[in-house]
Amino acid sequence: MRTFVHILVNTAVANLATSFLWFGLTFWIYAETRNVIASGAVGAAYMLFVSVCSMLFGTLVDRFDKKAVMVWATVFALGMFLIDLAFFAVAGADRLSDITQLWFWLFTAIMLAGAVVEQLRGIALSTTVTLLVPEERRANANGMVGTVQGLSMLVTSIFSGLSVGYLGMGWTMVIGTGILVPVLLHLASLTIREDATEDATGDAAEDATRDAADSADAESAASPTGLVDLRGGWAAVLAVPGLLALILFTTLNNLFGGLTMTLMDPYGIELFGVQGWGIGFALAATGLFVGGGLVAAKGLGRNPVRTMLLCAAAVGVVGALFTIRDAGWLFLLGSWLMMGLIPAVEAAEQTVIQQVVPYRKQGRVFGFANTFEAATAPVTGLLAAPLAELWVIPYMETDAGRDAWSWLVGTGESRGIALVFVAGGVLCVLLSLAALCTPQYRLLRTEVTGGVTGGDHADATHKPGTDPLN
Repeated sequence: MRTFVHILVNTAVANLATSFLWFGLTFWIYAETRNVIASGAVGAAYMLFVSVCSMLFGTLVDRFDKKAVMVWATVFALGMFLIDLAFFAVAGADRLSDITQLWFWLFTAIMLAGAVVEQLRGIALSTTVTLLVPEERRANANGMVGTVQGLSMLVTSIFSGLSVGYLGMGWTMVIGTGILVPVLLHLASLTIREDATEDATGDAAEDATRDAADSADAESAASPTGLVDLRGGWAAVLAVPGLLALILFTTLNNLFGGLTMTLMDPYGIELFGVQGWGIGFALAATGLFVGGGLVAAKGLGRNPVRTMLLCAAAVGVVGALFTIRDAGWLFLLGSWLMMGLIPAVEAAEQTVIQQVVPYRKQGRVFGFANTFEAATAPVTGLLAAPLAELWVIPYMETDAGRDAWSWLVGTGESRGIALVFVAGGVLCVLLSLAALCTPQYRLLRTEVTGGVTGGDHADATHKPGTDPLN
């Protein structure tokens, strides 16, 4: 557990540096261009990078030692940020803020390449939970992961807005890049033993995999083949009944996440300005800290999959309501509530995968899951950004649009964005509740709970000295 805490803190600081630069980039782009499509395209590009690279990342995690993967990911990110810093110094802010020029997109692509590699560290971190944390405490450990992510987002959102607003993008890059240097040195000093990784959970999951999958697929999933072992990841997912459905269920959270990725920053900047929205987003990000802390302390309940779907539905409810009036307090409260729900959704998926998938295959399964989940947000974002910029926002600025929809979203600035949020939130609620009624959900529930539900499950799984909710 001591080693896990060191890795967790190290990853939290690395996330802090990456998030600082990522928030700084998105704030800077919208502040310079006031263009929803530009900020939406950058956000969508980030998620597309994650989707395309996730299977590669998962294969690397399964093939190499976790520490080596984390070190090289940090070295690569540091290198990309240094290149971009030099590029910024040579090209200058004026040329790089023109979205019609190649310079802007090249600068953004280099920054995103460094930021996306943080996902490789995230997959490695998820597998170290299995490696270093006892099975009965893994849901709590996953909650700790959500807590530190929320803390890093809280800190960086404040200082990214202030840094971009007062110091500019250049000094923001200097600060973010500098943070990664001590992170790399600390990580290099850690020792992670992987010579005794076959725990009881891994053995049980391995037996289930071999019973459910044919011998060829099981052999493919056992050790990575090729640089991107898509076949092995697919076989490992299919070997567990209902696991593919779990991955699809988790995309419901990312469905609404695509809207927030595209529209939340423009809406917040219009309400509060760049510096004000940086502080406001930090206040909202305390929800991640609180939500992750609750999962760390209480676990996910007897049925993590049900918890995940109910939380996804709650995200949709909040998302449909938090912009229905042009009020800063309503937007911040709703953002805080959504942030508070996200850790439970993410921790539920991670806990189930850690429980039912053998350790040596988890990297590819997490990578496979990230591929699908990350693809959902950019698809939503790429649809929402031009829809909002070219049709909904202009329509809501007309008398006809205000007369038709003011009863629902009120009057004031950014009512077009508000209307898009309402539609997306309602759709998220309907899909989440529908998922609870599917046979795939019942199959996965049986797989996770061992066919025992309700109060009987607590009795069947409780052991002295453990939390009966896990």
